[in-house]
Amino acid sequence: MTETTILVGDLRARAQRVVDDGVVVGPVAPLTGGASSLTFLTEVGGDRVVLKAAPPGLPAVRNRDVLRQGVLMRALAGRPGVVVPEVLFEDAGAPPFLAMSFVPGECVEPVLADRGALPAAEVRARYLDAVRVLAALHELHPAEIGLGHEPVVSPQAEIDRWTRAFETVPADLQGDYLRCARRLSETLPPPLPPVVTHGDYRLGNTLCADGRLTAVIDWEIWAIGDPRVDVTWLAFFTDEAQHPAAPSPDPTGTPSVAELLDAYTEARGQAQPDLDWFRALTKYKEAAATALLIKRGRRSAPLPDSLARMEPALPRLLDEALTLVH
Repeated sequence: MTETTILVGDLRARAQRVVDDGVVVGPVAPLTGGASSLTFLTEVGGDRVVLKAAPPGLPAVRNRDVLRQGVLMRALAGRPGVVVPEVLFEDAGAPPFLAMSFVPGECVEPVLADRGALPAAEVRARYLDAVRVLAALHELHPAEIGLGHEPVVSPQAEIDRWTRAFETVPADLQGDYLRCARRLSETLPPPLPPVVTHGDYRLGNTLCADGRLTAVIDWEIWAIGDPRVDVTWLAFFTDEAQHPAAPSPDPTGTPSVAELLDAYTEARGQAQPDLDWFRALTKYKEAAATALLIKRGRRSAPLPDSLARMEPALPRLLDEALTLVH
């Protein structure tokens, strides 16, 4: 019996104990998900339900803390303009899991997908709707939605987090990260009022249908922090930004970075200063996060094509970040 078979059997039994009351939990099957947690599909009383579990045998902390993700999604449920799955129930056992409503929709990151996967008009519509949803998310005041107790993650804390990531990867993946981190710290801009940030906000972490977002998913690294962290991260996944992992330089139909920023600014009614600094932070973060993925991917070589394309680009991302803050 495989570990996966044991896990799905355990999840089904535990889910059945939680719902009980004569409601039948169906077979549990794996779904494609992120690297931080495991995602499964089942039926509860005939309705499709998604189960998200922390990896067995690892502490359910930080990006593996699925119950913390549930706290956030409950806080966002029903908020104007924000779309998240409904949290149905949870279990704090080992490993902890979260049960969410199944939301119909397609999950595609256009710039990282094969060209032609989506019509250009559909890509553009999804992006502009993602900007509107992001602006709605950032309009929420953390204290007013029950998240006032959460610590604020400052831009300096963001630098420190990704610097610690660089410290754990092989030297050939580090580039001039220390110089880049130092320069980012020396040029810190004044903070904006803290908001709920997704941390990895892009179309690849949403479900979409007919040019609209049906849900924002994968809240593994959400925090209370500066809104520009999300804004420049989304802008990095446009055609204009020329993401190093893109399989082709051909356009997909995304709006330009200027259009994206104008739409966000209009939706929020306020300008976003010092965006070049946050673009630099985005490149630093992308280089660090990708270096971690490459380190793990080398254990089972060959690397996926997207990571193979990223590997030689890591030093360039740091150089580009340094140019922005100089």
